[in-house]
Amino acid sequence: MRTADYLDQLLRKYSGTFDIYQPYVIHGKEYPAYGYFFSHIEKYILVREANMWSADSYEHILFIETESVDQALIDEAYSIVKDYIEPVLVCKGEEMPAEGHMYSYMTISLISEQPLSKEMQKAIKRFKYEKSYKFNIRGFSQAHIICATMEDKKVYTNYVGRKSAKLFQDNFKDICL
Repeated sequence: MRTADYLDQLLRKYSGTFDIYQPYVIHGKEYPAYGYFFSHIEKYILVREANMWSADSYEHILFIETESVDQALIDEAYSIVKDYIEPVLVCKGEEMPAEGHMYSYMTISLISEQPLSKEMQKAIKRFKYEKSYKFNIRGFSQAHIICATMEDKKVYTNYVGRKSAKLFQDNFKDICL
């Protein structure tokens, strides 16, 4: 199985709820795809002007195809989250996100041809980036990392990214059909 086939199938699944941009350029480097999701919910009494509360939820997902995963790629993923996704896409260049922001999930999706070494499995499990805004009054941002390996058809995630593992694992089955 090739990473391109896996990515195409994955993007078809995500395109139902995410806006997908292909390719996507960050600081001059081109990545295969980026996905953006936004949800706004609110509670009001009788009329919209009597708004009790509202909340905005976001998810940003960057897809990266690679031959193998090494520490340099993990460091690059962390740098993308810290230096680009959080300040540019979540906060839009401001100190914190707009009012009503509840949470932003920032996901890095690695699609690798080769299996992960034990060290890289540990590095993915330890991957962590979280930031709260005004003691969570303006919400929080949280980084997820997911790695799918084509050769052994396995999926690895950090703790907060574990909910996405099933989608990625099911993607292997869908391609084989």
